[in-house]
Amino acid sequence: MEALEEENFGVSISSPSDAEFDAVVGYLEDIIMDQDFQLIQRNFMDKYYQEFDDTEENKLIYTPIFNEYICLVEKYIEEKLLDRIPGFDMSAFTLSLQQHKDEIAGDIFDMLLTFTDFLAFKEMFLDYRAEKEGRGLDLTGGFLVTPLSKSSVSPSQNSLRH
Repeated sequence: MEALEEENFGVSISSPSDAEFDAVVGYLEDIIMDQDFQLIQRNFMDKYYQEFDDTEENKLIYTPIFNEYICLVEKYIEEKLLDRIPGFDMSAFTLSLQQHKDEIAGDIFDMLLTFTDFLAFKEMFLDYRAEKEGRGLDLTGGFLVTPLSKSSVSPSQNSLRH
């Protein structure tokens, strides 16, 4: 009989707190990608996007809008996390977030950043306003489609026949 070669696989052993953090991040991904959350966020932005201007000076109205956003979105996320993780503690997760910030996908981290970083919040509104007003980044003018191989059909053969 042939001797079986022993294979060694690197096994990552994580602490229970790391596993819990990873589970919360996974749930967060599900929550923020959910249509209900997207609708809540879009409705909120539709309500206030015209208040935001792309200037260095911040209007006084931004503060209550920011506070309302935090209450609305953070409450929604916390309720959904409590449904999935009984006893979930948002403040403990926020502390853990600082320790693991390099491990989180960019879109989720950017979303979470809008809760604590006013400039990220304002930028989200400015981007939304530009999109709503048709001033978003349009890359279509820079694209040119060319075939990789020559077609065996001539242009005259390619016309539609009735």
